[in-house]
Formats: sequence, C-alpha cells, structure tokens
Amino acid sequence: MAEEARERDDLQPDREQELEPDHDPSLDTEHDPELDGDEDERPRLDPELEARRRAAMSFIRRFGDPVLKSRATPVDRFDDTLRNQVARMAGIMSDALGVGLAAPQLGISQRVLVYRVGQDAPVIALVNPEVEWSGDDEEPLDEGCLSIPGIEVEVERPIHVRVRAHDEHGDERLVEASGLEARVIQHELDHLNGVLILDRTSKDQRKEAMRTLREREREEPEQAA
Repeated sequence: MAEEARERDDLQPDREQELEPDHDPSLDTEHDPELDGDEDERPRLDPELEARRRAAMSFIRRFGDPVLKSRATPVDRFDDTLRNQVARMAGIMSDALGVGLAAPQLGISQRVLVYRVGQDAPVIALVNPEVEWSGDDEEPLDEGCLSIPGIEVEVERPIHVRVRAHDEHGDERLVEASGLEARVIQHELDHLNGVLILDRTSKDQRKEAMRTLREREREEPEQAA
C-alpha cells in the first residue's frame, strides 16, 4: 500500500485540499452534503452524481436497524444469485461514493463484502472472509460509515492484515493488505459481525456521536413540518 497521504488521495481525489493534515477521510462514505455545516461550505456534487448518491443511500440500512447489530450468516451457495448480489452491492457502493459495503448494510444477512480502494482499482468481493493474521502495529484514524452518515469517530486498527475468503465464483482468495485497504476490510468485516464504528471508539467520542444523532432525530420532524 502507498503512504497515508496517497491513501487519502485515492479515497477522495477531488477533495484532498479540504482535508486537515492529520485527518483521514471516512471509510465507506463521503461526507453527507446535508450534514456538513454551512451550506456555502458544503462540497458541490454534479447534479447527476448527487441524484445517484441519494438513490443509492436510500437502499442502505441506517443506525438503529437490528440487522446492523446481528452476526451475518455464512454463504453456502456460489450461484448467479450471489454474483448478481455482489454486482448490485458494487453498484450501490460506487453510486453512494463509498469505498466499501457489507451485505448487512443492505438488509442481507450474509457474510459478503465488497470494496474498492482508489477510483481506478477493481472492485473486490470477499465471501465468508476470516482474518488469518493481523500485525502488532496499530494506528488510530477517523472513520465514517454509510450507515451512520455525517458521523466520524476515531478507531484504532492493525495496519497490516491477511484475510482468507472466497470470491463470488467460489474460488479461494487470499488478501494481504496494509494501510487503507486493511482498514477498509476490517471495517466491513465488523459489519458482518454486527459491530459498528461506535463500538470501536472511545467512550467520549461515542457519547458525542450519540448526542449528535439524537439532535438530528429531533430536527427531522421539524424540517418535515
């Protein structure tokens, strides 16, 4: 993997000038334009891209949905249904401007995830993934989540991992990942185990995130009125 600054460019190539030097972009979500402060400071997306993003986000289960806190079921059939599901997940992830997506985020209790680190990189599917090894070196970085849009918290994870899985055709796949790729894989693996970034962060950051979510819930009925 490339160095951290290169990882950030891969994730948000059109926004690198907006990032603080010690800030890592959210993992499987871009910042939601509706939740990013002053309207004049929000990133502007092409209208077509924004429409596709909103459509994709409508399929993604949000924080509070029970499926996000449940352990997903292993896949036992590698057929056209699975391959179509992987293709759909890849499309939704791309349209939502994410770098990773797990099946439970679409309400599907299966141990399947997809990710793509870098605009020109291929989408990789991991079916029934298991961490075979993780390094001792860990790094704390901010993470976001498509299922908790607008929230970022610091999560400490191993920098290097080796993951054994299958692809959508049933062939064995071994991934040795470092840096951002390793972080994305671990983030999505957490989803397969019913673990969210709020479970991985400090008590203070979790309390602040929950406060923000509660305030947002109170504001939504007022905005709809």
